[in-house]
Amino acid sequence: MSVCPLCNGMSDESYQCSLCKGEMKDKGKMYDYYDDYSPYMEIDWNKLVDGIPDNAEKPECVHLLICPYCGNERELTVHHP
Repeated sequence: MSVCPLCNGMSDESYQCSLCKGEMKDKGKMYDYYDDYSPYMEIDWNKLVDGIPDNAEKPECVHLLICPYCGNERELTVHHP
């Protein structure tokens, strides 16, 4: 079983906004924003409907990053070790 370093607080990396160069904030897994119940569903179930082919077999997690200064949003794919 793989573990996402961002979800579990094991990473201290920072990500720079491509527009204003401010530090972007991690807002959690993209799957949590699908609907009201998705934060409570298993990640593997959400991966079946995210539109990414063969995503359920990949040890990775997609996070939403938002810049608090300019509002720029970015998806970040985190590969699990």
